[in-house]
Amino acid sequence: MNTKRWIIKDLLTVTTDYLRDKNIENPRLCAETLLAHQLNTSRIKLYLAFDQPLNQTDITNYRSLIRRRANREPTQHITGIQEFRSLEFMVESHVLIPRPETEILVEQVLSICHDRTSMEETSTAILDLGTGSGAIAVSLAMELQGAAIWASDISREALTLAQINSKKHGVNDRIVFIQGDLFQPFSKNNLKLDIIVSNPPYVALEAYDSLPPEVKDYEPRLALDGHEGGNFFIEKIIMEAPAYLKPGGWVLIEMDPGQTSKALNMIQERECYIEKRCIKDYSQKDRVVMARTR
Repeated sequence: MNTKRWIIKDLLTVTTDYLRDKNIENPRLCAETLLAHQLNTSRIKLYLAFDQPLNQTDITNYRSLIRRRANREPTQHITGIQEFRSLEFMVESHVLIPRPETEILVEQVLSICHDRTSMEETSTAILDLGTGSGAIAVSLAMELQGAAIWASDISREALTLAQINSKKHGVNDRIVFIQGDLFQPFSKNNLKLDIIVSNPPYVALEAYDSLPPEVKDYEPRLALDGHEGGNFFIEKIIMEAPAYLKPGGWVLIEMDPGQTSKALNMIQERECYIEKRCIKDYSQKDRVVMARTR
């Protein structure tokens, strides 16, 4: 029996159609990403080698990857990699996959730091609350050489991965990693911060079962479930953050667009805040609420 001779172009075409039939989002991108991963190359190089024949081992292993994706396992879990601010981060089932929207948090922190006077003389103290993969903390450490950065998470597995990512990017010695629930690890010391930044769990309990399978079945519920209404952790951070901020310090929180009005009202009711803002994401949806203390 003759075995079909597969070349890259034909295999990508067939795979894209297969994933489309399985209702996988962005099927062509997915097919290319997983084939590049299998061949240990880049998507660009695939296009430069469209007529390259593939050996049976690569074809068999690639089909295994595609079956996993067809079963709705996230592409990032299959490859173990997610890009965030042009940096590669290792990801797995114990951490939330970094989203592009979260880059808004980093951008706003950088803007605050760049607006501070005498940056060369004043070290900025920043806490990434609920660091997960470490994407926020590592990105800030890469771009703010003078900053002192803490990164906390309730999950020991998440912290281990965040440390691996910090070592990968050469900033492990500039981030202090601490395990604990929200501000609990800092309750008995006198740590005072300039900035607290957080992408907390904010999926409403009543909406959890309607999440896509890639999220609901594969990403950690601990990093997603914001309890009834999704506001549980958002409210705790808004209420407790001022105790850990210096005068004029900022707290920045990512949330669902539908939660921003309530968060802004909570801030308005707290006399310890003197300024509040709502920042839109790349889709022009309200995404980040930030407030400054007296």
